[in-house]
Amino acid sequence: MVAVVAGEEICPSWATAFGFLGASSCMILSSWGSAWGTWRAGLGVCHMGIDHPAGIIKTIVPIVMAGVLGIYGLIVAVIITQSVVSPAQDASNTYSAYTGYVHLAAGLCCGLSCLAAGGTIGIIGDVGVRAFGLKAESGRKWYWNQNEGMGEIGGDDGDRTSSPTEAANKLYVGMLIMLIFSEALALYGLIVALILSQKTYSCA
Repeated sequence: MVAVVAGEEICPSWATAFGFLGASSCMILSSWGSAWGTWRAGLGVCHMGIDHPAGIIKTIVPIVMAGVLGIYGLIVAVIITQSVVSPAQDASNTYSAYTGYVHLAAGLCCGLSCLAAGGTIGIIGDVGVRAFGLKAESGRKWYWNQNEGMGEIGGDDGDRTSSPTEAANKLYVGMLIMLIFSEALALYGLIVALILSQKTYSCA
């Protein structure tokens, strides 16, 4: 007959695999979302810098917000990793399967939320900064400034210095609001992941 060890079905040896899988998936997915958002928004900033170089620093906000997503994943991954308990000297395991499932759920919750937020921030940032640059320059390209004959396209100099700047600032404010709510998606996942990580069961 096979000996049955008390608590083995509750705290199996493979339970820690789910805990480490939750930590790794959280870090990988959040870094993926952060890199995705930085990549897309960075392309938009570089493209916009050709037509409107003065607005590069102002439109760096999407890249900063995308970089924060990796910090969210790092926080949850560290919490999960520190909660994984090593086996005792007698090879008994106090880390339960319940805790492993909870840590896996917490890691996926934060990681997938950061991935979704990163894609949203990247797309909004890419399109938003390009539109901001075109709006600030009245739709002109950088090479049009070398030809004074193109001045009649956007109107006189007075309209070009006041109205386009005001319209570009309104567009910039709208882009910031969309980015803030996109960042909130990752924040929601972080909050739920922190709550889930507190739900533990030990076989000690």
